[in-house]
Amino acid sequence: MKVLVAVKRVVDYNVKVRAKGDGSDVDLNNVKMAINPFCEIAVEEAVRLKEAGVASEVIAVSIGEKPCQEQIRTALALGADRGIHVETEGKVEPLVVAKLLKGVVDKEEPQLVILGKQSIDGDNNQTGQMLGALANMAQGTFASEVKVDGDKVNVTREVDGGLQTVSLKLPAIVTTDLRLNEPRYASLPNIMKAKKKQLDVFSPADLGVEVTSHIEQVKVEPPAERQAGIKVADVAELVDKLKNEAKVI
Repeated sequence: MKVLVAVKRVVDYNVKVRAKGDGSDVDLNNVKMAINPFCEIAVEEAVRLKEAGVASEVIAVSIGEKPCQEQIRTALALGADRGIHVETEGKVEPLVVAKLLKGVVDKEEPQLVILGKQSIDGDNNQTGQMLGALANMAQGTFASEVKVDGDKVNVTREVDGGLQTVSLKLPAIVTTDLRLNEPRYASLPNIMKAKKKQLDVFSPADLGVEVTSHIEQVKVEPPAERQAGIKVADVAELVDKLKNEAKVI
């Protein structure tokens, strides 16, 4: 079974993001970049399927500018067998990402596609669902457990009321939630081996996709600073402030 995993290049989750002075975008100068945490979970799950003998090949794919290859190499160091980079310029919307991924799916014909449920920069939570619609594949979103059983994959997913298990006929798409697994760290020997693994580069034209923009980013600004808290002398003063100042009771 061939597994395709999508990875996205984002600002490292430990970095405090700042807006540019003119409010046009996020300031990325000298900022540490990394694989999106949900995508790391997707890579880990794919590698575990391979280690269990369920998957025969794991392919990591990323869409974006040339520096994305750094994150593909990281995925290769974590256990992916080869990488695919679809090189684009500037920001790419979720719908275009889904169309480009469909082009890769058509080319590679994987039995299972695993994506992070969302990225920590855009927080759109759209690409997996859009890909499912475009490729006409069954999908299990927000997965906390994935089990492949013959020509089916059973996905336990997190919903508002608790947990729901769905059985999907392969080929299928799974988007990962935080509780699915704990990603491993890449060892130094595997990092060195990753440099020699195959990495193919395609353009959107190679996949028959035209990159267009439907969304205009108007402004980026930091959230308002939180006001300092205060101490109250007794419960009566607390109730008074909640009622007359905060107006929550």
